[in-house]
Amino acid sequence: MMFPDWLTAAVLGLIEGATEFLPVSSTGHLIIAADYLGYTGDGAKVFEIFIQLGAILAVMWFYRQKLTSVVIGLPRERSAQKFTLNLIVAFIPAAVIGLLTHTLIKEHLFNPIFVAIALIVGGFIILLVERFAPEPRIHHVDDMSMMDAFKVGVAQCFALIPGTSRSGSTIMGGMMFGLSRTTATEFSFFLAIPTMIAATLFDLIKHWHMLRPEDMHMMIIGFVAAFISGLAFVSMLLHYISKHTFKGFAYYRIAFGALVLWYFWT
Repeated sequence: MMFPDWLTAAVLGLIEGATEFLPVSSTGHLIIAADYLGYTGDGAKVFEIFIQLGAILAVMWFYRQKLTSVVIGLPRERSAQKFTLNLIVAFIPAAVIGLLTHTLIKEHLFNPIFVAIALIVGGFIILLVERFAPEPRIHHVDDMSMMDAFKVGVAQCFALIPGTSRSGSTIMGGMMFGLSRTTATEFSFFLAIPTMIAATLFDLIKHWHMLRPEDMHMMIIGFVAAFISGLAFVSMLLHYISKHTFKGFAYYRIAFGALVLWYFWT
């Protein structure tokens, strides 16, 4: 089905921003949405990489006060130095493993059926975490130790599997390691900044030759849409989990994974 370019870009941008920070896998949603909208090929790949920058900017804007205080206080404040070191420690595991396995994953795991299975399996894992996670011992990101950050970073490695969800891996991992639901979610947001910037720049450099001037209008529309929806859904998620568990997202993942399987098999 063909849609106007501007509408396709806006819809995919909104989906990217809405799903990037929820534990539901933005990859799975973009795959089925792009296929339905008829937007595939090399240009679509670069577009999907580029609009991630809009989602990154959204979380940076949302936490601009915290990030600004960290940057200003970095030379002399112990709390800012600790927070920055924790992000670096958490970032390293996925960065190293991602560099080593990037090509292999792209060639063998980046397909709709595998993504659908990962969505379903991830949904059941969320249900298990909500059932068996220990009583939280950490209720603020500034109270995390370097080892806590490293454990969350190891959990993020599972997000290299398409359909798993980066936010889902880090949030569920954080909860299993003793972080409160809100703390795990907020640290997942902060960790998304270096992780997504590095991954996006890596992919953009690799696919730079595919960029075309005639696609720039779609890039801009998608970027803005991803920023707007990302900003809205970061706020909505934090408000939601202050009163609810992640079980609703688990059931959604299972249902959506089944839909993706049906869609691509039929």
